[in-house]
Amino acid sequence: MNQPPNLRTRVRRYLRERGRLGFQLRSMGYTLRSFARHVDKLQHSGALTVELMAEWARRDRTHSDDSHTWARRLKILRPFTRWLQQFEPRTEVPDDAVFGRIGERLTPHIYSEQEIVDLLAAARRLDPGLRGATYEALLGLLAATGLRVSEAVRLRNSDVDLKTGMLTVQRTKFAKSRHVPLHPSVVDGLRRYRRLRDPLIELTEETPFFVGSRGRRRGQPLSTRQVDRVFADLRTQLACPNRGAHSAPRVHDLRHTFVVRRMLAWHAEGIDIDQAMLSLSTYVGHAMVTNTYWYLTAVPELMALAAAKFESRMSPEVCHA
Repeated sequence: MNQPPNLRTRVRRYLRERGRLGFQLRSMGYTLRSFARHVDKLQHSGALTVELMAEWARRDRTHSDDSHTWARRLKILRPFTRWLQQFEPRTEVPDDAVFGRIGERLTPHIYSEQEIVDLLAAARRLDPGLRGATYEALLGLLAATGLRVSEAVRLRNSDVDLKTGMLTVQRTKFAKSRHVPLHPSVVDGLRRYRRLRDPLIELTEETPFFVGSRGRRRGQPLSTRQVDRVFADLRTQLACPNRGAHSAPRVHDLRHTFVVRRMLAWHAEGIDIDQAMLSLSTYVGHAMVTNTYWYLTAVPELMALAAAKFESRMSPEVCHA
């Protein structure tokens, strides 16, 4: 008699189906496999319960005691458990009642120009050789284009055309590809990095653009975890004051900084932000333009612009009242 598929098998099938639909699976796959290992370790049998899921959610690798972290982990399980119900009808689906609703997006840290200059200088000092140059170029690219870290570390040689000043970002967070034009100063910085990098590694079209420089990682692609670890060390060195609602400034806040500074520059130049918003949303790879408009209500630097816009639209009504 055939044994019913175990949870790990179900997870693999679910991820394959999601992948065929174009979903990015890195974070979801890591989380679901972690949950499956937890269930196997407990030798659990029978239907999956919310109690079992909540116990796993509390045991994240950082040992967080933040209920919002637990809620986010549990939320990733939700679509999987709904899918699983077609095979295991008694599977329970976690809801917001377990750890409470996940709060609204938190206000990001917006870096000053000097903070970015100091960050790149600190990255340059990591090593006299390739490592420092790699992180200086990577962080500079993030600050200058608003790329996601995951997009930047997945760039290959063939995706970076320094003759035309164009990046090709393949299959992004929402399974779309896009072209990202580069400012000439960014092209110059990437060209300097590539001149240093090329003699030190084996080159093919598939060679990652940003590479590891130590031991077996030499010439291999960077991971987002590596970048996060290096950034955390740089942040500690610089003692950067936190102006956001997260526990500390993050590397992802370079993306937020790019968007905010672009909007502020447009306002200073007299450009209608509403007219330009779609192009900005496309440039940074937002799935919906509303994701870009969020900054107007969430970031102090832009809230005054939003208030002024509202007042200008209401003033004719006030005059005729």
